[in-house]
Amino acid sequence: MFNNQRYLTKGVQTDIPFELQIFMWGCIDRLPEERDYFQVFKLEVVNGIQRIHHFSEQPEYSMKHILPTVTSPITAKVYVIDDGDHSTMLLAEEY
Repeated sequence: MFNNQRYLTKGVQTDIPFELQIFMWGCIDRLPEERDYFQVFKLEVVNGIQRIHHFSEQPEYSMKHILPTVTSPITAKVYVIDDGDHSTMLLAEEY
């Protein structure tokens, strides 16, 4: 899974800084081979610092990251879905 063409929606291109897009794709690339087709990233800003909670359901996975060097931290929920042919990163409200 996630070893195919990768796409971004207009919302991700517009609202999510490029450095965070690359970080999230990297998180998926580092997952164990057994991966859920539906990955979730909850982005939050705490005291000006970017925090990311990456999780999935089957198999259950949860990892929290703190990225103090992000220049423009944001709050958003991002989904990454692999449908077999391609992988798409989209904002939760675009789902």
